[in-house]
Amino acid sequence: MRRALAISTGAGLVAAAALALPLAQANAAAVGSATGFAAANGGTTGGGSGTTVRASTGTAIHTALCNRASASTPITIEVEGTITVGNTAKVSGDSCNTAAGVIELKEISNVTLIGVGGGATFDQIGIHIRDSSNIIIQNVTVKNVKKSGSPTSNGGDAIGMESTVRNVWVDHVTLEASGGESEGFDGLFDMKNDVEYVTLSYSILRNSGRGGLIGSSETDTGSGNITFHHNKYENIDSRTPLLRGGVAHIYNNHYFSLNESGINSRAGAKARVDSNYFEDSKDVLGTFYTDQAGYWQVSGNIFDNVTWSAPGEDNNPAGPNVTSNTSVSVPYSFTLDNASCVPSIVALTAGANKGIKTSTGTCSTTSQPSTPPSSSSPTPSNPTSPSPSTTTTTPPPSGTNLSLASGAGADGSSKASGTSYGNVRDGNIATYWSPSSTTGDISIKWGSATTVSRINVRLASGSGTVSSYQVLNGTTGAVLTSGSGSGVISFPATSLTKITYRINSASGTPRVGEFETYAN
Repeated sequence: MRRALAISTGAGLVAAAALALPLAQANAAAVGSATGFAAANGGTTGGGSGTTVRASTGTAIHTALCNRASASTPITIEVEGTITVGNTAKVSGDSCNTAAGVIELKEISNVTLIGVGGGATFDQIGIHIRDSSNIIIQNVTVKNVKKSGSPTSNGGDAIGMESTVRNVWVDHVTLEASGGESEGFDGLFDMKNDVEYVTLSYSILRNSGRGGLIGSSETDTGSGNITFHHNKYENIDSRTPLLRGGVAHIYNNHYFSLNESGINSRAGAKARVDSNYFEDSKDVLGTFYTDQAGYWQVSGNIFDNVTWSAPGEDNNPAGPNVTSNTSVSVPYSFTLDNASCVPSIVALTAGANKGIKTSTGTCSTTSQPSTPPSSSSPTPSNPTSPSPSTTTTTPPPSGTNLSLASGAGADGSSKASGTSYGNVRDGNIATYWSPSSTTGDISIKWGSATTVSRINVRLASGSGTVSSYQVLNGTTGAVLTSGSGSGVISFPATSLTKITYRINSASGTPRVGEFETYAN
């Protein structure tokens, strides 16, 4: 029988109670297995079948590390709730080396951090990995970590690794900021000073000036052997990633709205770039802002509305005629989705709290066993809200969600601060669009005529109730149907290029998490 350890904090004191509760195997390890370079060099298993504990504060995470028999004793820490600088104190012990105001994974090994239950959010607090190995981070959100302003954490990196780090798998996470360096943020996923055998998979990185780097300067070229696959980079200025020395394998990622540059291979780095989808972006691959060249091998990529700058002394864009200038081999097998279906596959799989779905490698998805539910530990004193659902009892439509099709987009009449039109078609119910008031339009659009007969409007948690709506042909303005509420809405099959859900009145501010569209 495994023992679940529930850890909480209060007034600077840490209380730990051991409970004789059996845990299913899915509760004792990360979901799935490491892929890419994280599967090499002996593999990445994290906490494996070691002790499993539950934590809802940063101090509790540190306490779990410090209560181990040694710094290498395997442990899985199930994280639920919101972790902040305010609830993360330094904890001392022979098996840990922690610090206040940051999740410190320093001089340790064999650890898994996995978000469970209602989800885990690291809000304005970063995760720092230093002099450590065999670490798994899965199914968590890290957002708005700052290096200036208040509060500050981890030098402004959402997840940062440095100084002799080996075998780290970061999977199904959401990393986001709310601006660039001038707003106090740094990188979302940074590696420097001897970091190797890392994989970032099925994750979302968005709304940041800097996606991430490998190597902190032109002389820091000792890191490498990094895999990036099935990730969504959205609204990033640069560094997706920036590579200095070493090898990176970058495949089946969806890059959308890269504003200044994308994959920046320099200082002798070699990037293998396979079957990615680059969309509405600038200078998505090349050597930028330096005269120290990097290299790339390319195959199967799609460049959709990508613009390229002219070559210059410090800029060598790979396009518009993108060809390989080196060859790169990797020590593992992998199966590529065709780049044409990457946007839809990534939308269905990438990010936290989406069921840890993965690609089959054939342009379809499969679900891994679900992450541990809240019921595997005692009911918390402040339980999180249940997962949101639609307001209809009608079963959701079957078939393909056309909102996720390649070439689909979204727009609307207005958007509240912190929300986005694109959130209604990212496959994540936790992200949403709200109008700037209680009324407004949200639309899905396509580049060519598309037949739609049903929509599924899924409201996010905390949404106001829609008391009056219209569904419109967004091009002609014709009303297809009207009513109240949300959920599954049917109407005669209509060929159109844009469909609009118009909210005419609502009790409170609506939060549309997903606007799904179906042919039947």
